[in-house]
Amino acid sequence: MSTTHLHPDFDPAKAEAFAGRFLTTMNDGALCLMVSVGHRTGLFDVMSKSPPATSQEIAVRAGLNERYVREWLGAMVTARVVEIDPPSTCFSLPAEHAAFLTRAAAADNMAVFAQYIAMFGCVEDDIVECFRKGGGVPYEKFPRLHEVMAEESGQFVRSSLESLILPLVPGLTDRLGKGIRVLDVGCGRGRVMNRLAELYPRSRFAGMDLSTDAIGFARDEAAKKSLNNIEFAAVDLSNFDETAEPESFDFVTTFDAIHDQAKPLNVLKGIHRALKPDGVYLMQDISGTSHVDKDIEHPIGTFLYTCSCMHCMTVSLAQGGEGLGTMWGEEKTRQYLQRAGFRSITTHRLAHDIQNNWYVVMK
Repeated sequence: MSTTHLHPDFDPAKAEAFAGRFLTTMNDGALCLMVSVGHRTGLFDVMSKSPPATSQEIAVRAGLNERYVREWLGAMVTARVVEIDPPSTCFSLPAEHAAFLTRAAAADNMAVFAQYIAMFGCVEDDIVECFRKGGGVPYEKFPRLHEVMAEESGQFVRSSLESLILPLVPGLTDRLGKGIRVLDVGCGRGRVMNRLAELYPRSRFAGMDLSTDAIGFARDEAAKKSLNNIEFAAVDLSNFDETAEPESFDFVTTFDAIHDQAKPLNVLKGIHRALKPDGVYLMQDISGTSHVDKDIEHPIGTFLYTCSCMHCMTVSLAQGGEGLGTMWGEEKTRQYLQRAGFRSITTHRLAHDIQNNWYVVMK
């Protein structure tokens, strides 16, 4: 190190270790951008199905520009994601890496999450301004948000909906088969509700979300599937505690949708109001601890606090909201549920989902 430090407790070895770690962080941050590109362009999918190939051959198979593919491969090789055979200058994606980077990997595809890093970078200037002046960054500043969230939901919710999620509520599938009313609050593009509407034609489904674009997408998908047992509405849920139709739904869901609401307690009170006396609320939300010192042990704690700062907290504040934040954690989640009037709260965790808790909640 070239800098002389006068602090009496300064530990040169600790400083060198941190500098080394930060070099790795810089490389890994850059890698996230390149992984996002590889996912969006389908390069990982193409390479996973192909024998070792030159940059030109890979570009042709993927329908992409060779010069950009070649530079992307440089990043992948130096990150030790892709392997190169120097004599032939052929590139290959090991099967062990493809198992976590391709669409065929389904719930194990971590490349989906890399997209968030690129997306958050687009609003960095706005976030810096919020640091100086307060306020928030509105949803419309995140043009790909619902697209990425729908893809993530497809991996972690839809892929395990029938096998793991619905069974969390005893007897639910039988009730859905016979016919009940279901509401998804903060439904985004409505992929989960549209899937349920397909599976259970005797039940009636509804989805609500602030985004008119997301609701438009949900309606279009429902129309393409010729679903006549579902409806979607673009709704500001800030006063849901007053506007919810009393005791009208047998089953209500939220999928990572409460912590970024402007008025999360009002939304929860509205859900309580909307549920029938024997109704069930299934809530998926982040599995933090409500204590930052304990969140140090969270396997993706840094990522989740970044998501909060760069999106979940700021979109709430942009509406003049509470800015609860992504990492409100289980302790605070239970407090909010109890304040909303719920008395029965059971926490579940799914083996494939290190990010969320699944709460089965009743009046």
